[in-house]
Amino acid sequence: MTPTLRRKLQALAERRDELERLLADPGTIADNDRFRAFSREFAQLGPLAIALAAEARARGDLAAAEAMRDDPLLQNDKAMRELADDEIHAATSRLDRLEAELLAQLVPKDVRDEGGLYLEVRAGAGGDEAAIFAGDLLRMYARYAERQGWRVDIESANPGEHGGYKEAVARIEGRGAFSRLKFESGTHRVQRVPATESQGRIHTSAATVAIIPEETGDIDIEINPADLKVDTFRSSGAGGQHVNKTESAIRITHVPSGVVVESQTERSQHANRDKAMKRLKAMLVEAETERRHAAQAASRKLQVGSGDRSQRIRTYNFPQGRITDHRVEGLTLYDLPNVMEGALDALVERLAQEHQADELSRLTGESA
Repeated sequence: MTPTLRRKLQALAERRDELERLLADPGTIADNDRFRAFSREFAQLGPLAIALAAEARARGDLAAAEAMRDDPLLQNDKAMRELADDEIHAATSRLDRLEAELLAQLVPKDVRDEGGLYLEVRAGAGGDEAAIFAGDLLRMYARYAERQGWRVDIESANPGEHGGYKEAVARIEGRGAFSRLKFESGTHRVQRVPATESQGRIHTSAATVAIIPEETGDIDIEINPADLKVDTFRSSGAGGQHVNKTESAIRITHVPSGVVVESQTERSQHANRDKAMKRLKAMLVEAETERRHAAQAASRKLQVGSGDRSQRIRTYNFPQGRITDHRVEGLTLYDLPNVMEGALDALVERLAQEHQADELSRLTGESA
């Protein structure tokens, strides 16, 4: 570990000590917002403190083992020297593991990671088959969310003529949802024989996915009501006879940016408007985040949080049962049926590891 990275770790440790003092201060305790913010930051630095303490113990064990190995009185004691060598090896292995943990603590934390997200799926090239594939993707993410114990609500949906969706928007609510799915934005391509293909030919179609964090982070967007164009219409979703009698669905256009959001799943116009406004704000915040980090995001293989839907990120090859992520070399799984049923952990975790490696490489470059 470079001296600069070591100093950064020490600064974080000192910050945790400072937070501990601040949290005991009566002035902080009396300020709920401040106390909550400091508590969150203190908790985030907890793993760092644990790893630093474990590293200090491992260094002590290594020093003791080396001293035993080099003790002149034990030079002729083969058993003791072998024991010392074993302890040196064990302590060195622990230090290597702990250094990796400590470096991971230096990766900048995205304050949005613990929150939920909006999932947008849209059919791309491929006609009816693209819409069917968009529906398959929505189902895949919903199944994954179920495995994680997250809640999924469909905010709006435009069904395809032969199944699936031309476009659909879902809200996924659960702790850590954004951190697990934020690498899914982009173009997803499918290769398979459509049910309507009589000659067994493989077709290629695509759907686009956008992951928009629900949490705003440190960006606050004020929306001027004068900038909004609000339309009402009859819902085409579930809701019984009610949806055919009242125009409860809402479409809001943010005129300056051209962003359009819809909500049609609630029975009241007020509830649909509230949902639509929340998603509009999330989309505007994400656009601002992307603008601020455009130069940095352009250099990242994973396009983290950029919502870049023009980038082909993954291919689902049904004849071969293969799924390939094109952003990471060697990331190919021959487990497509299970993946489509929501078994995404192997992909999600590998992408998270790749992101961490990229961030550590950048930090190392900065400290060189």
